[in-house]
Amino acid sequence: MITGRRIVLGVTGGIAAYKAVEVCRRLVDAGAHVVPVLTEGALHFVGRTTFDALGSEKAHSSLWEDDNPIPHTLLGQQADLVLVAPATARLIGTYAAGISDDLLSNVLLATRAPVVLCPAMHTEMWEHAAVQDNLRTLRGRGVHVVPPEEGRLAGGDTGTGRLAEPDAIVAAVERVLTDPDLGGLHVLVTAGGTREPIDPVRFLSNRSSGKQGHAIADEAARRGAKVTLVTATDRPVPPGVDGVRVQTAAEMEHAVLSRSDGCDVVVMAAAVADFRPVGAADQKLKKDDGIPAIVLEPTTDILAALGARKRPGQTIVGFAAETNDVEENARVKLSRKRADLIVANDVSAPGAGFEHDTNAVVIVSQTSSTTVALSDKREIARAVLDAVMQTRSNP
Repeated sequence: MITGRRIVLGVTGGIAAYKAVEVCRRLVDAGAHVVPVLTEGALHFVGRTTFDALGSEKAHSSLWEDDNPIPHTLLGQQADLVLVAPATARLIGTYAAGISDDLLSNVLLATRAPVVLCPAMHTEMWEHAAVQDNLRTLRGRGVHVVPPEEGRLAGGDTGTGRLAEPDAIVAAVERVLTDPDLGGLHVLVTAGGTREPIDPVRFLSNRSSGKQGHAIADEAARRGAKVTLVTATDRPVPPGVDGVRVQTAAEMEHAVLSRSDGCDVVVMAAAVADFRPVGAADQKLKKDDGIPAIVLEPTTDILAALGARKRPGQTIVGFAAETNDVEENARVKLSRKRADLIVANDVSAPGAGFEHDTNAVVIVSQTSSTTVALSDKREIARAVLDAVMQTRSNP
């Protein structure tokens, strides 16, 4: 969680400095107190007034402009985290060598808070041995590095060196500032609605967007877990998460059951089809041929299979989309599927369930139930993982 945290946002002189504007905005929107520190080079690319307006206080750019005679010490001591985005090769080398030649480099040397660097530069510079040596040195000192992405660079060429996107940078900050209470655990999460083919262009599916499962995977990674996400959606896989793409219930079954024995926690947030056509047509069914008879057969109940083979110390979490008697139906499912927790919701309620950004759930265990009122799906994800940790601490 970054709410209320004091973050020094360092911006250096690279063309990617324009992305720091969006990073600043997102951090403030997430509840952080953001203190912008711009180098002289950064001011050639972005305006100080922009950061004055978007930050939590006016931007700083010089050791000599503030009333406080030692601004670097004050900024470094008060920071909960120092983020540099973009971090140029010059800044990386200066920091690794312990040189303090401007306000930002002074802050980096004066702080004991966690530091997150987001490098951005041309591919040739990124791959240079000196830059990589400097990064290894900084990583060895505990500095967190968000690697650059591959894409279009200044000058029109393409390669690795493009600054990570703002959402990935903010996610990295949240991971660093979040208590890693899931550290050492391997968490497998499923997400989305499976698609069962009727013919090459048609399929049976449901309204699941995968938002809740992806939020759980993201939150688990932020809290220090090794995370595998088996997803039936095209949504981006959260940073730091190992993604496995599937489409059908059979593909999800194989992906989950082949990996579950090595996982400490399995969260079945996906809406897996209960039935599938016995056989999909090889060619598109033509309406001129009349109404086809589609014969259905049951798919494997993956949650029940997980419950039947659960090993000691493993935690199994199921989801239940209901339209009535939510908690009662959840308790029946909990017992029948041999799960440790069932997360149930009324998908007919306003703002809850499929496709929404919000949800309202009841989390049921063998001995208790916890109701989570309508909230952002990230809040629901936190509540689910809190319940997982409580279950694991009270076996």
